[in-house]
Amino acid sequence: MSFDRLIDKIIQMKNPAVAGLDPKLEYVPDFIKSKYFLQDGETLKAAAKAIFKFNQAIIDEIYDIVPAIKPQAAYYEMYGYFGMKTLEKTIKYAKLKGMYVITDGKRNDIGATMEAYTTAHLGAVKVGDNEIEPFGADALTVNGYLGTDGISPLLKICEEKDKGIFVLVKTSNKSSGELQDRLMGDVPLYRVMGDMCENWGSSQIGKYGYSSVGAVVGATYPQQLSELRNELKHTMFLVPGYGAQGGGAEGIAGAFDENGLGA
Repeated sequence: MSFDRLIDKIIQMKNPAVAGLDPKLEYVPDFIKSKYFLQDGETLKAAAKAIFKFNQAIIDEIYDIVPAIKPQAAYYEMYGYFGMKTLEKTIKYAKLKGMYVITDGKRNDIGATMEAYTTAHLGAVKVGDNEIEPFGADALTVNGYLGTDGISPLLKICEEKDKGIFVLVKTSNKSSGELQDRLMGDVPLYRVMGDMCENWGSSQIGKYGYSSVGAVVGATYPQQLSELRNELKHTMFLVPGYGAQGGGAEGIAGAFDENGLGA
C-alpha cells in the first residue's frame, strides 16, 4: 500500500514532516537565477530552470532526514509549460533520492475528465506499445465535493498502481468553516466528508491499518483534528497549516494514533 511506504519512511527517519516545495522565483538565490538568465534571458524557461536547481539543492539537503515532499502544482503552473516540466523533474528527482512525493493539486471532476486528471498525476498514459508516467507522484490531494463520481477513478488507480490520495476534509484556512462546519442534521459537514473517506478506502487497508484514502485536516483546528483522529481509524492525515498559518506542535499532537502514526 502506498501509505505503508510513507509510514515505513516516517518510522525509519523518526520524522513525520513533509517538506512543501512551493517555489516563487523571488525565493531562488540570485547566483542561481543569474546563471539561467544569462543562458535563456529573463524568460519562463530560465525561471523554471532556476526553480528546479533550487528544488534539487533542497532535496539534496533533506532527503535522508525528511520522508516526503509536497510540491504545490499551482506554483509550477504559473510558469507555463516550462514550470510543469520542472514539476515533473522535481518529482522524478525526489523519487530517485528515495523520497515519497505528494502532489498538492486539489484536483476533482467526474467521469472521463477525472480519469484524465488521475492518469496525469498518478497513472500512466499508453503511447503505442509503451506506458509512460506523465508526472508519477505517489499521492495527490483531491477535492471530494463532487462525491463518489469524482473519487472512483482515483480508487482504481490507487489499487492498480499503489498510489494514495488525500481528500480535503477540514482545511487550515480561516474561512473553511463557512462550508465545512455547516451541519447536516446534527453532524458538521467535515465529519460527513471524513466518514466518506473511511468508506471510500475500506477495501484498501494496509499493514499499519490505514487505507489508500487519506484526509487533509488543518493544524489550525486542533479540536477538530483530535475529533477526526478518534473517528477515522483507517484514514491517514495530511496536516497543513503548521507554522506560518498558526498551527503548533501541541495542537497537532491529536493527529497521531496511539502508536504515534497516522499523520
